[in-house]
Amino acid sequence: MITVQEAFKKFRSRLELTEKEQKDASRRQQEMRSVIDAGFAVDRDFLTGSYARWTKTKPLKDVDIFCVLKEKERHYREKKPTVLLGGVEKVLVDKYGKDKVGCQRRSVTVSFGVEEVNGETNDQVMSFDVVPAFTKGDHYEIPDTARDSGWTETNPDIHAQKAKEAQDAYDGEWKGLVRMMKSWNRYHDKPIKPSFLIEVMGLEVLHPPFGGTYSREMQAFFLTLADRIFEKWPDPAGLGPDVSDSMTQENCRAARESLLKTEKKAAYAILLERQEKIGEALRAWRELFGPLFPLS
Repeated sequence: MITVQEAFKKFRSRLELTEKEQKDASRRQQEMRSVIDAGFAVDRDFLTGSYARWTKTKPLKDVDIFCVLKEKERHYREKKPTVLLGGVEKVLVDKYGKDKVGCQRRSVTVSFGVEEVNGETNDQVMSFDVVPAFTKGDHYEIPDTARDSGWTETNPDIHAQKAKEAQDAYDGEWKGLVRMMKSWNRYHDKPIKPSFLIEVMGLEVLHPPFGGTYSREMQAFFLTLADRIFEKWPDPAGLGPDVSDSMTQENCRAARESLLKTEKKAAYAILLERQEKIGEALRAWRELFGPLFPLS
């Protein structure tokens, strides 16, 4: 029978992007660029967010694509963010249909109609988040309907660099643990929003080096997030609003309760492992992480 440690390694591997998924994401990126080009003058585009940082988890959805607009589109900067987002939405609706496209706080989401079965999508991307952006010095400005100014400054390069530094300091295991926590969050209806908040908290609460045991690392991760979920968590790039700004007190209380319950179940799974009840321990972990966590 597979050991708990081996199961976690297999789980970590299952959460990593496959070559086929990367090819599908690249294909969708090219397709998306051609669609946006029909309505806007685009300077360049690139995949960013957790996909680019390798902290994206399965199933692969809401992949961020930055579309940096040329100067001739700068007039949108003087208007409400809904004008720009609405324009992007219209162009995408013309291609994908109204039922597949929707505006978010800072982006426009496009669903490709890919079905998820037990956490798998046959190596296909489920959706993209299209983020229109303008260059501002060495970083970017993007629309933000939740801010009085209507805009947020951001720097994906700094986010990526901080994730790389954390990965290096944590013996190459930091991104794997973050993906596991994001997988738990998604499986339990996202008590922590946005999922980027998990990553930002992980930069501070996961103290290197890696302890060597995934089960205990995750138990400690659950407990520490519960202890600190009420704190304000700034943008690591020091540009945008707090990453935690959408977590109300009620949201934080619900997230803390969910994290504490999970920590207790994790402690019980560890106890089962110590008692050499490996099959029961594996099933206990699967109850926490869902069907992608292996039993064999």
